[in-house]
Amino acid sequence: MAGGNERDMKALKEVWKRAENSLCADCGKPDPDWASSTLGVFICLSCSGIHRNIPSISKVKSLKMDCWDDDQVQFLAKHGNAVTKAIYEAHIPIYYYQPTYNDCQVLREQWIRAKYERKEFTEPGKQLPYSDGVKEGILWKRGRDNGQFLPRKFLLSEREGCLKYFTKQDAKEPKINVKIDVINATFQPEKIGNPNGLQITYLKDNKTRNIFVYHESGKEVVDWFNAIRSVQFHYLKVAFPIASDNEIKNRLTRNFLKEGYMEKTGPKQREAFKKRWFTLDHRRLMYFKDPLDAFAKGEVFVGSGENGYSVQKGLPSGTQGNFSWHYGITIVTPDREYLFTCETETDQLEWIRAFTSVINQAMTPQEYASKCLDAVSFPS
Repeated sequence: MAGGNERDMKALKEVWKRAENSLCADCGKPDPDWASSTLGVFICLSCSGIHRNIPSISKVKSLKMDCWDDDQVQFLAKHGNAVTKAIYEAHIPIYYYQPTYNDCQVLREQWIRAKYERKEFTEPGKQLPYSDGVKEGILWKRGRDNGQFLPRKFLLSEREGCLKYFTKQDAKEPKINVKIDVINATFQPEKIGNPNGLQITYLKDNKTRNIFVYHESGKEVVDWFNAIRSVQFHYLKVAFPIASDNEIKNRLTRNFLKEGYMEKTGPKQREAFKKRWFTLDHRRLMYFKDPLDAFAKGEVFVGSGENGYSVQKGLPSGTQGNFSWHYGITIVTPDREYLFTCETETDQLEWIRAFTSVINQAMTPQEYASKCLDAVSFPS
């Protein structure tokens, strides 16, 4: 704030330290040190970069390094995060995914543009591109065998309660027809190698199937994501009429708890450990030869502590399988022990925290049913 006079600096600090302005208005990151002089919100450095790309809407300045004149400080004082949110976030659909600072760039950018540029949430009952119960269009889908991304027609229907895709534009029968209640969707830009990469997973014969897609338009791919959540929400409202909106919201699409490489051994625990890609999707721990495999090589159900599940640091003494990574993890289940190794201690501790968070949660009736269907083990 070099060059600003002492009075303006003091007034700015008073506004800045209000409790409502202690988190970024857009992603919730603590201690934002930037602000928009035209919107009146306090934001973090990362979100300020997105604001800078829409200069007709938002002018951003550093709270520490830039000079703020009296009019700008007074504007911030009259607005701030609470007042501005009340305007631009007045009518957000409950199913709409509001990203945090842990989410990828495309989600955060489209959230900011939806609020301030397109003003999607300022009016009640506004028709939104993801809210009418049907969405049809082209997404670039990765081929299961050749790894090439090719354009495919996708159709999402609330009336039919499903998501379909077609290998040809004029195809009458879909390649897949997936019920909406077994679908998950999560953004995976690094894994897919595209900033708009979206991973769609669904259960088939109680096994997880992955589809990897993207769209050139960030808005379009985020609209698809929220359309899936919209259709899921309305489907579950009918299926569970006494459930609250928040209970249903918590059952919509979810991010994976943890992903990354570990080594594993087979059920006899004498085989050599093999490097595999692991995904922990709540109570499903899956492994793949390659992060972009369509099908998991194996899955294991991770239950709760009260049902005999636990995670332990290290491997049992006398483990015979050869392994090149030395930070072990043992998952104990009522049926057997699963042994893994991690490359670093940091990886080991992160996986243990993820497993512990699942094991500490009580199992739901639906999870009991899922466990009964899962006769799953890790082959070699």
